[in-house]
Amino acid sequence: MSETQVFDKEQYMNMELLRFTTAGSVDDGKSTLIGRLLYDSKAIFQDQMENLEEVSKLRGEEGVNLALLTDGLRAEREQGITIDVAYRYFSTPKRKFIIADTPGHEQYTRNMVTGASTADLAIILIDARNGVLTQSRRHGIIASLLGIPHVIVAVNKMDAVDYSKEIYDSIVKEYTEFSSKLDIQDITFIPISALVGDNVVEPSSIMTWYDGPTVMHQLENVTISADKNQVDFRFPVQYVIRPHQDFRGFSGRISSGSVTAGEPVTILPSRKRTRIKEIVSYNGNLEEAYIGDSVVLTLEDEIDISRGDMIVRDHNVPVLTQKLDATICWMDDEKSLNKTTPYILQQTTRRVKAFVKNLNYQLDVNSLHRKDSETLELNEIGRVEIETAHPVFIDPYKNNRETGSFILIDPASNQTIAAGMIRHSKSAIEEEAEKSSKSSNVAWEELSVSREMREAKNSHKAHCYWFTGLSGSGKSTIAKEFQNRLFNEGKQVYMLDGDNVRHGLCGDLGFSDSDRDENIRRVGHAAQLLFDAGNIVLCSFISPNEEMRGYVRSLFPEGQFTEVFVKADLETCMQRDPKGLYKKAKEGKILNFTGIDSEYEEPENAEIVIDTAKMTILESVATLI
Repeated sequence: MSETQVFDKEQYMNMELLRFTTAGSVDDGKSTLIGRLLYDSKAIFQDQMENLEEVSKLRGEEGVNLALLTDGLRAEREQGITIDVAYRYFSTPKRKFIIADTPGHEQYTRNMVTGASTADLAIILIDARNGVLTQSRRHGIIASLLGIPHVIVAVNKMDAVDYSKEIYDSIVKEYTEFSSKLDIQDITFIPISALVGDNVVEPSSIMTWYDGPTVMHQLENVTISADKNQVDFRFPVQYVIRPHQDFRGFSGRISSGSVTAGEPVTILPSRKRTRIKEIVSYNGNLEEAYIGDSVVLTLEDEIDISRGDMIVRDHNVPVLTQKLDATICWMDDEKSLNKTTPYILQQTTRRVKAFVKNLNYQLDVNSLHRKDSETLELNEIGRVEIETAHPVFIDPYKNNRETGSFILIDPASNQTIAAGMIRHSKSAIEEEAEKSSKSSNVAWEELSVSREMREAKNSHKAHCYWFTGLSGSGKSTIAKEFQNRLFNEGKQVYMLDGDNVRHGLCGDLGFSDSDRDENIRRVGHAAQLLFDAGNIVLCSFISPNEEMRGYVRSLFPEGQFTEVFVKADLETCMQRDPKGLYKKAKEGKILNFTGIDSEYEEPENAEIVIDTAKMTILESVATLI
């Protein structure tokens, strides 16, 4: 390097890594900016510097052309533009960096998507002489689509407009109005001159009217740890490690969240449960591993697991689905999207056969306008519905970029033909419920008296309270007393109880897992009808499956559904045993009884938790009121 930077090895390994991408129109100065960052931060080796000087001299240029640092292809150097994605690595005492220098032209949209797909931050360059161009907007739209949380808008070539504050302010105003329509969490504007170095690494001595950060200061100090999904543990299995008969481990990289030794986990797609026995790493066993760590997990039980399976935390599983609602960028320059062609969908380490069942619309990345289209060509972006031959385990892209993204592969050529971001998906339960909840050849009949009209007449909002808990926890007792209080106050209220609905509505169902799910599905839709009639609906059901409770929640508007977890430990419920059911279950007279031989998944995000071991009935109702 020009000046040697000395780092302690352990300090360097523990440094936070920031991935960022650059985008701009032709001649906006992307490559020059990156060259300036590397040059002024002393991240250029001596032989690189000598080569730059020699090439610049051969081109008849005065001084050193820093743009040549990233123009790696001969075609790029000849044309003076960026064509391919160029990656560069450097570090400062505060952070490590990976730069993706991506082409800004519309015909290279796929390259920009590739380079920006893993970025924590995007630098969008705008030439101060030209102002906000269509391409400037397009780069913001793509950054928004890809969920990049931080954006720096670098208004470059300020030296060419005499460092005019008025020109800078007008660009900031115009781009701020445009970006307000996008889903970008954090946007910072910086006036720079990449050519001479103003506000790139060192503050400008000329633009004294600007008192914000330099580009390098923002890169070193922007907070990115909060952007990572630290909650949802996702471990796609990459390889099964079996060096000898006494060791069987599963290797991979933690996509999100963390895991500890001894923690209960669920294996997908089998849904079998076990515990983490050991977390094995190159440096020995760990007590805990975090997002980004590459480790080998061993399990307490022998379970059939192979590449493409996923290990997740109990009660925090991704959606298992065969239907995806996604946005894709088409990358094949020979073939267009064909809805009759079977593709291979790869999501994390899992590969399945997939069909694009529907192209909802093509997105104009210059204006955000939607237009009808029968297919997608190279560099075009569209919203599609995809159906897979086997379930995949996904989260929405906005929640988890690792499990919310995928690629489509042409099975004939093995080429990547599209990259996708999952917007939403339907779980297997929702898909089955959808199939069985609507008869063929029917349409929903809009009623002349709306829920809002009924709410106005009742003088109160409609609402659904969903009471869940073990048998004997006290949920029905509390719900009944709550119903009495509301009725005496003149409210329109109705209660659905687990036993009562099995005398008619659900009388044909047993107590298998699938029958329990169908029971809750029917009750959810019955409650929805009562809700639409303007009622306050109280539902008292064990409802042990968290995913089904989530399905019922989805039937109601935001803010008009309340989950009430009536909490009581199993021992307390068995002591109460008001109907003698636990005793019969212990004697084997009742099978699949929740708490005995069927599991209850406690709510993690219930709006109200009532502990009946600590609260009386009246205190519980007072909490609800």
